[in-house]
Amino acid sequence: MTDDIFIQKRSRTEAVVTQRKFFKKTARGKVIKVLRERYLRDDVGCGIENCSSCRDSSEGSLPYPGALNHPTYPNGHFLLPDTNVFLNQMDLFEHDKFNPPIILLQTVLEEVRHRSLPLHNRLKALTNADGKHVWIFYNEFQSETAIVREEGETPNDRNDRGIRRATQWYNSHISVARPPIRGRPTPILPTVVLLTQDVANRQKAEEAGLICASVRQYVKDMKEAGILLDVLAADGSGQIEPTRAVAGRQARYPEYLPTSALQAGIKASQLYQGYFNASAYNYLEGNVSVSAFTRPILLVGRENMNRAVQGDFVVIEIFDESEWKAPTDEVVDQDATLKNDDAEDSENEEDDEVHTKETKVVLSEKRTAEKQPTGRVVGVIKRNWRAYVCHIDSTSLTSSNTSSLSQQTVFATPVSRLLPRIRLRTRQAPSLVGQKILVTIDRWETTSRYPEGHFVRALGKAESKEAEQESLLLEFEVPYRPFGKAILDCLPKEGDKWVVPPKSDTSPEWRDRQDLRELLICSIDPPNCQDIDDALHARTLPNGNIEAGVHIADVSHFVLPDNPMDSEAASRGTTVYLVDRRIDMLPSLLGTNLCSLRPHVERLAFSAIWELTKDADIINVRFTKSVIASKAAFTYEEAQLRKDDPSMQDDLTKSIRLLNHLAQKLKAQRMAAGALNLASPEVKIHLDSSESPDPIDVEQKELRETNSLVEEFMLLANISVAKKIQETFPQTAVLRRHMPPPPTNFDKLKDLLKKKGGFNLDVSSSKALAESLDLCVRPNEPSFNTLVRIMATRCMLSAEYFCSGSVGRDTFGHYGLASPIYTHFTSPIRRYADVLVHRQLSAAIGYTPLHPSLHAKSFVERILEGVNRRHRLAQNAGRASVEFYVGLALRARREKDPKNKIIEAGYVLRVFRNGLSVFVSKLGIEGLIMFKKPIQFDAENHMITIPVPGSGQKDVSISVFDHVEVLIDVEKDKNTQRGKVKMTLTRPIDSTGL
Repeated sequence: MTDDIFIQKRSRTEAVVTQRKFFKKTARGKVIKVLRERYLRDDVGCGIENCSSCRDSSEGSLPYPGALNHPTYPNGHFLLPDTNVFLNQMDLFEHDKFNPPIILLQTVLEEVRHRSLPLHNRLKALTNADGKHVWIFYNEFQSETAIVREEGETPNDRNDRGIRRATQWYNSHISVARPPIRGRPTPILPTVVLLTQDVANRQKAEEAGLICASVRQYVKDMKEAGILLDVLAADGSGQIEPTRAVAGRQARYPEYLPTSALQAGIKASQLYQGYFNASAYNYLEGNVSVSAFTRPILLVGRENMNRAVQGDFVVIEIFDESEWKAPTDEVVDQDATLKNDDAEDSENEEDDEVHTKETKVVLSEKRTAEKQPTGRVVGVIKRNWRAYVCHIDSTSLTSSNTSSLSQQTVFATPVSRLLPRIRLRTRQAPSLVGQKILVTIDRWETTSRYPEGHFVRALGKAESKEAEQESLLLEFEVPYRPFGKAILDCLPKEGDKWVVPPKSDTSPEWRDRQDLRELLICSIDPPNCQDIDDALHARTLPNGNIEAGVHIADVSHFVLPDNPMDSEAASRGTTVYLVDRRIDMLPSLLGTNLCSLRPHVERLAFSAIWELTKDADIINVRFTKSVIASKAAFTYEEAQLRKDDPSMQDDLTKSIRLLNHLAQKLKAQRMAAGALNLASPEVKIHLDSSESPDPIDVEQKELRETNSLVEEFMLLANISVAKKIQETFPQTAVLRRHMPPPPTNFDKLKDLLKKKGGFNLDVSSSKALAESLDLCVRPNEPSFNTLVRIMATRCMLSAEYFCSGSVGRDTFGHYGLASPIYTHFTSPIRRYADVLVHRQLSAAIGYTPLHPSLHAKSFVERILEGVNRRHRLAQNAGRASVEFYVGLALRARREKDPKNKIIEAGYVLRVFRNGLSVFVSKLGIEGLIMFKKPIQFDAENHMITIPVPGSGQKDVSISVFDHVEVLIDVEKDKNTQRGKVKMTLTRPIDSTGL
């Protein structure tokens, strides 16, 4: 007997709902139809606790009665926001005072992901945040809420209809789940409120009998309205009344061109695109670097910068050459020019004192430098707006009564001088004065001198260490949140008890690994280094050659591709080193323990081992996964003392001497090839103790021979690995390059050196530049050459990670290292690019297959774009931390001995019509000395002449590169509200009173 098999066909009407059809264009231009099946269910839970109609209702995160604390909805309610509400008001949802139960639709979540990945990540984090009640409802898979796009319906209208359908279903579902029971009181039914800013969507919802509200309507009746209304973004919907400064005013800026006109202009090479960079010395100037011109495009005046903010990706129009200008020669202080501006000022532009001052500066003929291409912004492709660290300008308050809840329009001054003032409306202005706060820009209308934004949250009292540390992290977008449970779950279950298992053929850790535990391996690092990711060894071979090895922590053994820990590491990009703390890329169990190559502990490593001649010529190189046991962890100073002590003749010391001998040869080879020996100001902050991170002093960092030893072998490893992975994966190898700078970048430095020192700077190649930098010396002034190298470094382009298949082979080179190919392999604990390189090298030697993502050029490009950005921000955060602590250390030095003035020697870096810039190498700081009284400015000879008060005394002339002495003090910076180094000339003239 056989069983009958029945095939039940789905009806055509059902197929319409369950199938998704769309057309896709292939890379070759062919259009194909894609059909996707959508399986619908009737058991998708509503997320309300103890719902009688849903299975597993105990897992719901929405309270049964809803929220009962809103006067408009006394019977309780749930919020169901649409997409635009999350896109514009995420700060509100993240605020700790805003905690209604929220229904997050699948449609909304997916639309947010398509519109903004950062906002999508914040929204996902919101669903797991403590104190929040958010339920993701998969309406696209629920049979009663799934819809299909109708003919002629836009995707946006289809999504809005789906959101209304889901709202309707929820209200119906609640009434069915809580039916009236005879003999009992009629059940109280909470309402599902559709939260939308879209007037048309709200109108259709009301016609369908749905309860809906705008964000402002909902918030203004809440108990915490006074705080939460400040957090609302100005979404441009017209619901928020503009400030008096905007209303009725004529346009200050031209409108942007339509997107179609921008695209056509770029395609026809009539318009150009690039990132906007604001001037650090003149807030009314900026520039945009474009590949078609060797010099940046200068933008002069508000109208030509046209509401561009630092980091915006803009489109510019180049003026006719007859209209080109040079940058101004004077420092234009925003505080001085704008000090009388009123946040609520509504006078006509013709009577505007600030406008008159700014016009005078823009039209000034005090521009003696060489003219450069000049233009204006005609469109913005991508805004760089985010939350900025600011403080309230106390002079902009109309009322300082702290008990008043009246709304005021005030100025928020960003910490960064590269950003404009932000106008915001708040009820908390008096209580926020003197605090660091977060402010987000919402819009910048053509009628407003300033962008408008909203208050997000307070960080704490200005100059308090806690507030300053957090503001520094936020200022440079450093992700400092603790690692979440999903990330920590990726760590070995044994925790800090994990050890390399005993050697055996069955152990996965020992598979194809070389046992190098008997080698005399050691690490050499800065003091107190905990994340030791590299170690070295060297020994003489029987044939007279030398074997040298670099052993790097095998991070990729623990960080597997495409898991939560890998995603978090990719997002963070790099470990951030501040003076008093470290923000790790990886959980500390890995970074400072299991992956750290501690002495006398067996660790998994990835080793690069060379056979070299005594002259450091490479015979061969091999790469292998290994197990090592470091014999010692030295500081640079300890290794140097050991190397220099003739009484020490143990094998480990001999190994260090052998490494040093090879390093000297390797460095000589690099320098002969044209590598640059550049410089940057580096100082060491002395902290009170490990328990108390209060700075007590500052001094210049000392670089030893052992610093160079480690550097040379890390460079050798990186170059060797780069060659290997590029040979194996020519299209997707993760490499690092340093492009040659345009020769015009050096024009000013060449002119300075020629006129003020008689030095010729040859920039025709890296070798020529290196040789000419070596000749820039002054007898008895060893720091002068360092200064010149620092200035040359500032003329360089930044190094960057790139995907090998994305650029021409002739652009792979690293200019500063004079190497035709380079990558980063040696620091996977603290750099995500190195983790990717480890995976590629592992595949290249046949140890593991390459993860599919690293075969995809688009994936590698996207990841490296984020890593490059994180790397730049981390460097800036580190510098800002040093600057902050230098100020604290100098203040501590003054407080310790108030009578002892701090006077240091420095060099003049730059002169202006109204001041000069001085660099103090001992402290690694640069300061601006401004003159209020008139001085003579000689742009041709880079010199200023200061009249000396009193008769018969000769005027004092000061030129770039002159040796001066300055009195150093610490004062509160108007922008950062932190302690800032203030310099006053003491020699050759006392500038007090000038």
